[in-house]
Amino acid sequence: MGVNAIKIRQGKKEDLAAILSLIKELAEYEKAPLEVKVTLEELEKSGFGENPVFNFFVAENEDGILGMALYYTKYSTWKGPCIFLEDLIVAQSKRRKGIGALLFERMIQLAKEMKVPRLEWQVLEWNEPAINFYKKYNANLDAEWINGKLIYSQLQEFKTEQNL
Repeated sequence: MGVNAIKIRQGKKEDLAAILSLIKELAEYEKAPLEVKVTLEELEKSGFGENPVFNFFVAENEDGILGMALYYTKYSTWKGPCIFLEDLIVAQSKRRKGIGALLFERMIQLAKEMKVPRLEWQVLEWNEPAINFYKKYNANLDAEWINGKLIYSQLQEFKTEQNL
């Protein structure tokens, strides 16, 4: 499979089943297969409903979709709108063929087109292949910031002292 035969294009609603499959494959790779709760219906609503909250590119050839880059706009109070790359996924059987680079470089191109001050993403500290991939782009891999989150059950248990 040559890189030239691969096309990067904006994702469409009919791509979502393949996208969900890639998401599940990534969860397997990250040793968290039971963490994927999103459904095809939720992806359709969130990506193509009344108020879409994400967008994506796909890498495809005559065999179908080989990878994807899912992103959204976030807002920095210091810098303004930025692009957040939520996931860059290449099917495991298609990795190390330049597909990830094509997708990531399309994201860089998008950031330049949108004139945003930052393209951001996260990478797991144990994922050496991904870390090395991003280092090829001279990316800033910041060990200073700690990610914080409250999961659904914590949100439900939280009692406010105010009546909001």
